[in-house]
Amino acid sequence: MSAQSTSFAIFTGQIFEVKKYPWWKAMMDYGIVLPATMLLLPVLLVLFLVASLDTGFPGIFRQERIGRYGKIFIIYKFRTYHSVTHTKSAVGKWMRKYKFDELPQLINILKGDMSLVGPRPDIPGYYDCLEGNDRMILELKPGLTSEAGIKYRNEEKILRQQTNALKYNDEVLFPEKVKMNIDYYHNLSFKNDLKILLKTLSVLR
Repeated sequence: MSAQSTSFAIFTGQIFEVKKYPWWKAMMDYGIVLPATMLLLPVLLVLFLVASLDTGFPGIFRQERIGRYGKIFIIYKFRTYHSVTHTKSAVGKWMRKYKFDELPQLINILKGDMSLVGPRPDIPGYYDCLEGNDRMILELKPGLTSEAGIKYRNEEKILRQQTNALKYNDEVLFPEKVKMNIDYYHNLSFKNDLKILLKTLSVLR
């Protein structure tokens, strides 16, 4: 048994090894996010004002997502859709292109709901409905970025190209994300997290 593996848990009648949440992830999360949030505070305030003027006050989007152990938490994003017309704004498209709308999730990380690296949080009805060993994903905190998140960073564009977007998501995209996140679970390491963070920065340039 590895140093990170400490116990067994039961999900849906199956037993599998559970990894202890590593201390270095908390060190990485708070060591990077706390100073980054303080440094970016003026930028966050400006983006909040821009989103509020563009889409309606307050310019923060809140939604229930599935967190660690399947618990629901509230995720924060800058709003990119008009509150009245429910259409994506020009500023919203720009924010989404460069992922600026995701920056409020730094608060989610500081609250302990999320981590820098981990499966991207989804709405109820997906990760919380996994069965068998796939539920190992719920041992991880949702992340600001991940290998699956990088690969499908243009997910909206991919889905728009499908005849049945929901079916394509449920039968193709989501199962692939599950496989990638299970692989991340089994290869959890500081080195891998650092690689994913650097890869994320490279694709955002």
